[in-house]
Amino acid sequence: MMGALWIAACGLLLLSSSSGVEGIGVNYGMIANNLPSPDKVIALCRARNITDVRLFHPDTAVLAALRGSGLGVVLGTLNEDLARLASDASFAASWVQSYVQPFAGAVRFLYVTAGNEVIPGDLAALVLPAMRNLESALRGAGLGGVAVTTAVSTAVLGSSYPPSQGAFSEEALPTVGPIASFLASRSAPLLVNVYPYFAYAADPSSVPLDYALLQPASAATVTDGGVEYTNMFDAIVDAMHAALGRVAASGAVDVVVSETGWPSGGGGAGASVGNAAAYVNNVVRRVGSGRGTPRRPGKAVEAFVFAMFNENQKPEGVERHFGLFEPDMTEVYHVDFTAAGPSA
Repeated sequence: MMGALWIAACGLLLLSSSSGVEGIGVNYGMIANNLPSPDKVIALCRARNITDVRLFHPDTAVLAALRGSGLGVVLGTLNEDLARLASDASFAASWVQSYVQPFAGAVRFLYVTAGNEVIPGDLAALVLPAMRNLESALRGAGLGGVAVTTAVSTAVLGSSYPPSQGAFSEEALPTVGPIASFLASRSAPLLVNVYPYFAYAADPSSVPLDYALLQPASAATVTDGGVEYTNMFDAIVDAMHAALGRVAASGAVDVVVSETGWPSGGGGAGASVGNAAAYVNNVVRRVGSGRGTPRRPGKAVEAFVFAMFNENQKPEGVERHFGLFEPDMTEVYHVDFTAAGPSA
């Protein structure tokens, strides 16, 4: 999680005023030196009705702990491996043979992601070739049912307000356009990291807190061509839908929210346990309702909360305070992953 600001924050300144829920997962980050063992983490996920986990990089101890758990798994590659994955098909095959094939019979892989938040940037051009090589390697291993994609931040957007005007930036478009075509041809989603918090923190005096928190009682709205937005989460997701619709057939590429969360501390504007609990529980209810977004009301949103733990080797400040749990597995705040029904 890089903490990219939502570009549409400037547009929001115009405002005047008993099973787990399907499609809700958690990011299992490991930038810490005091985390519990993987088997304890996976047991905690199951005990709290978390149905899916996202791993930022392959870890064989974690993958072994996931065997037989029933949890859906999003498995990422290290950004520093993109160059070899893009240029060397044998390296991609070795990666699949090491991290996917040995576990595939007992681990429910949802997606393999080539890189995280590298578009736009120096590594951007490597993403699609890496995706192609990983897909070929998966097919060669008899695992063609595992979709290959990438995860992007909202920095790929050049326009995002109002949501219907969402469009990729000139810098990102040459990379994202072909990736969107690749995904559309395979009915695979684009993973997007969505953080209303950073839009709020950029100008808390102008961005309504309730709108950012998905509070049901929020009086703030954005009206866009007859469609009303009562929370920023929906607006960000639909801005990405609109941008994808400009480079692929409308609705051809789904958006999976690969990260979303709110810091419980660290000194940032609005960073508190109360706000974090409100945001994450509202997201769980919002996604669990299955309503979809105003732009795509019939299509439920799949989302992953950031993050499982507070990670003590992250940069100081809010980055260390996105966890649902402390490393000793006590709750930072309670999230009801069995919740479903209307929220924001």
